[in-house]
Amino acid sequence: MSVNNLGADQHGFIKKSSLAIIGLFLLIYIAPLGTAPLAIPDEARYSEIPREMIASGDWIVPHLNGLRYFEKPVMGYWLNAISIMTFGENGFAVRFPSAIATGLSALMLFFMARRFSGGYLSGIFTASVFLLFLEVFAVGSFSVLDAPFSLFITAAVVFYFFAVMETNSLKNLFLALSGVSCGLSFLTKGFLAFALPLIIIVPFMVWERRLKDLLKSLWIPALSAVLVSLPWSVLIHLREPDFWHFFFWNEHIKRFMTEGAQHKESALYFIKVLPLSLLPWTFLLPAAWSGIGKRMFNESIMRFALCWFLFPFLFFSISSGKLITYILPCLPPLAIILAAGIRNYLSSGRKRAFNIGAMLFALLICIIAMTLAAFQITGFHGLKPYSHIWKPALLIAALLSGALCTLFSSRASDLKKKILLYTIAPSLFMFAAHFCIPDVTIERKMPGDFLLTHYNRIGQNNIIVTDEALASSACRLYKRSDVYLLGNYGEFEYSVNYEDSKYRHLHPDKFREFVLKNNGTGLVTLIARTKTYKAWKRFLPDPSFVDTNSEDGFVFAQF
Repeated sequence: MSVNNLGADQHGFIKKSSLAIIGLFLLIYIAPLGTAPLAIPDEARYSEIPREMIASGDWIVPHLNGLRYFEKPVMGYWLNAISIMTFGENGFAVRFPSAIATGLSALMLFFMARRFSGGYLSGIFTASVFLLFLEVFAVGSFSVLDAPFSLFITAAVVFYFFAVMETNSLKNLFLALSGVSCGLSFLTKGFLAFALPLIIIVPFMVWERRLKDLLKSLWIPALSAVLVSLPWSVLIHLREPDFWHFFFWNEHIKRFMTEGAQHKESALYFIKVLPLSLLPWTFLLPAAWSGIGKRMFNESIMRFALCWFLFPFLFFSISSGKLITYILPCLPPLAIILAAGIRNYLSSGRKRAFNIGAMLFALLICIIAMTLAAFQITGFHGLKPYSHIWKPALLIAALLSGALCTLFSSRASDLKKKILLYTIAPSLFMFAAHFCIPDVTIERKMPGDFLLTHYNRIGQNNIIVTDEALASSACRLYKRSDVYLLGNYGEFEYSVNYEDSKYRHLHPDKFREFVLKNNGTGLVTLIARTKTYKAWKRFLPDPSFVDTNSEDGFVFAQF
């Protein structure tokens, strides 16, 4: 429906809805982004590599702790570095690229659904569904490369779909933009950038009986992708000829095919975690299924969304290595399908499945709130999540308020109110979650505040030694890139085997000798997880200073 043909009431509702979704995004993704400390290992790593890029001026070869780091291409580091130069070295800057990538993905879905699946309100609802997926929120408010990668994949397939649906001069522009997006996704995570769009687009074009059109036009996105990805690909090869061998073999072949793949899980892993990823919309799946109907898949956008979800999901499921974040590129099409199904279901006058789902969601929220309150009050089995009472109070208030909104949603007769109230419930929790990180998570995964309390004990002549988990944090907080590694290699296994880097790795049984050897050059500082430190203690000399934040946390010791 054209905007010009809408009534005044509809215009007003569209304006309010647009402002509401912008406010939703700012409230849960942007405003509280810098409140939580950075976590290890991912956030520490993806803040330190860009910091070293800025400090060294080397924007071609990624380095972590001054060592070559070949696990990913360079785009994600560039985005974080630009953000750090814009906003400063802080948690907000490090997480901002993930958050803005999530917002841009939602914007892509808005434009796609607005044009091909019901107009403005459909676009707004689709974007809302996507932004409120639990996995989308968790990844979008955390510094990892999955959100930018998913954005570029989303852009590649959305632009291609626009090209397929165009008959005028814009067709070639959309094809070129699709290729540019593929090139950017390649620079973010590698060869998946080409595989995922192909396993989406080819089945869709076969289903549409337009395979010849694909073959005739494929050269445009292919050329665009090559032009975007080639310059850095050549430069990194000239600087570090071994990069592509390591990256292709270790980060693609081994993860996908080998028995020893990192994060190995069964083929059913993603089927089991998908309901959790889709919360709170999981409870509305029966309503959405009833509203989809077979005829909906006669529409090109629904066929495209099905291919977009199904084939990447199967691809990731047969891969040996699995993490829950891997299926993030599969969630945008589910937002399209779920939004269309729920909208059609409610528009047909049916409400029962929606109401039951909303009440079940409210029940779950209440159970979570009561469980949290019980643990906080009783400290059952030592499980007392917070030492500051305002945190559980805020979280419980958000949960109970959300439960009320969900119950009101189940009782509302107006369709717009039903959807609005349902979306408010998870929004309250997501906003509060930024401020309510459990104490045990901070103690085990967020060493920043603890290490900064000892900032003045680190001088230029200090030699810093860490276990593999804390190297990135020590480098970032103390502005160093010369930290020694004690014990396991961790993610540095490949880089420390270079001849110019082997000296940076120490064995625990040689640490006493290392301390004595450097006795005249300044204090040797050891930073490690408490449990690791205890395991090494028989190899260590007596420290002149030692401090720990908890039995499950970290140790700072000087010798």
